[in-house]
Amino acid sequence: MTDAALTPQKVPQKVPVQKGPSPEASYGAAHGAWRELRRRPVFLLTGGCALLLLLLAAAPGLFAGWFGHGDPTVCELGHSAQGPAAGHPFGYDVQGCDLYANVIHGAGASLGVGLLATGLGLAVALVLGCLAGMAGRIVDSVIARITDVFLGFPFLLGAIVVLNSVTTRDVPTVAGVLALFGWPTMTRVVRASVRSVREADYVVMARSLGASQWHIVRKHVLPNALTPVLVLATITVGGVIVAEAALTFLGVGLQPPSISWGLQLAGAQNSFQTHPHLLIFPGLFLSFTVFVLITFGDTVRDALDPRGR
Repeated sequence: MTDAALTPQKVPQKVPVQKGPSPEASYGAAHGAWRELRRRPVFLLTGGCALLLLLLAAAPGLFAGWFGHGDPTVCELGHSAQGPAAGHPFGYDVQGCDLYANVIHGAGASLGVGLLATGLGLAVALVLGCLAGMAGRIVDSVIARITDVFLGFPFLLGAIVVLNSVTTRDVPTVAGVLALFGWPTMTRVVRASVRSVREADYVVMARSLGASQWHIVRKHVLPNALTPVLVLATITVGGVIVAEAALTFLGVGLQPPSISWGLQLAGAQNSFQTHPHLLIFPGLFLSFTVFVLITFGDTVRDALDPRGR
C-alpha cells in the first residue's frame, strides 16, 4: 500500500455563509468611518459650526451682549429701521429693536423647532419602522399603507391646513405639526435598515437562544440600523428649519412673542427695497445654519457609504 493510501483524508466541511455583518464587523466599519471622518476638513469645520450654533441656541446671552445692550425686547422707535451703526452692527428693526440681539435670540426658536420636530418624527419612525421590519407581513403592510397616506399629503400644504386650525402657534405646536408630516420618510429608512440586519447570523443565533424580540431589537438590530437614520435626521433638521421659516413668512408659523428668523424675515418683506439689512442678516444666519447641517449630514453619509469612499 502506498503512503497516500495510509494517510487519513480530510473530509471537507461545509463553511457557513455569513448572512449579515457581525457586531464586530459593524464596529470595525463604524471605527473606520470615524477615522475617515476625522481626516475630512469639511466634517471638522461643519461639526464645529454645528456645535457653535447649538450653543448659540441654548445660551444666546453669551453672544447677544457682544454688541449693544443685548436685549431684543428693548426698543426705541426713534431708531426704527436704521441701518448698521457703531455698537449695532446689524442696525435696528422696524420697531427700533437691536437687530443683532434679535438674530442671536432667534436661533433658539428656529433650531428648537428643527430639533424638536425631527426628534418627534424620529421617535415615531423608530417605533413604526422596527414594527414594520421585525413583525409579520400584515403589520408591515398596514404600516406601509399608513405611511403612503401621509406621504400623499404635500408637506407644506398639509402643515398650512393644520396650523390654520390652531389658535396658539408656539415652538411645540409648530414642531408637532411639522413632525406629523415628517415621520414617513424616516420610517421607510428605519424599516429598510431593520430588514437589512434582521436575518444576520448574530440575530438568528440570539433568536435561537431564546432572546426576546425586544432584546433582539434593542441589542442587535437598532445599534446596526440606527446610523443611516441619524444621518438622515441631521439633514432633516435643516429642512425643517427652512419649512418653519416658510410657514412663518406665510403667516401660519410662529407668532410673537416668539423670536425666530422666520418672524424677522416676515417682518422685513415690505421693507426690503428701502431697508435691505432687515432681510439680509436673518437670511444669512438661516442660510448658513441650513448649509452647515446639510453639509455635515452629507459628509457623514459619504463616509459611511462604501461607494462614497
